[in-house]
Amino acid sequence: AAVAAESSTGTWTTVWTDGLTSLDRYKGRCYHIEAVPGEENQYIAYVAYPLDLFEEGSVTNMFTSIVGNVFGFKALAALRLEDLRIPPAYTKTFQGPPHGIQVERDKLNKYGRPLLGCT
Repeated sequence: AAVAAESSTGTWTTVWTDGLTSLDRYKGRCYHIEAVPGEENQYIAYVAYPLDLFEEGSVTNMFTSIVGNVFGFKALAALRLEDLRIPPAYTKTFQGPPHGIQVERDKLNKYGRPLLGCT
């Protein structure tokens, strides 16, 4: 539950905007937790986020919201994102790049290999 809160609306400090709106509609929710077989104090947490939390069409906003701050969460010794499922309704908001992969390869003069980040 702490991971869900930290990666959506949670904070350890008082923020003046807290009173402006109800945050319930934006909260991430941990809906299932299971122990990792054979591992002490390790768990798999299933977290769901409301689509209202994310800016439509922004992969950057979605990933930053989900993994940005929570990986520095001091209450956890370790954290790993293992799976991400994006609802079709949200994927339809992505318009894609303004041009294709060939334009990117030509700009970077990189061919015959994957482009990772900005390599």
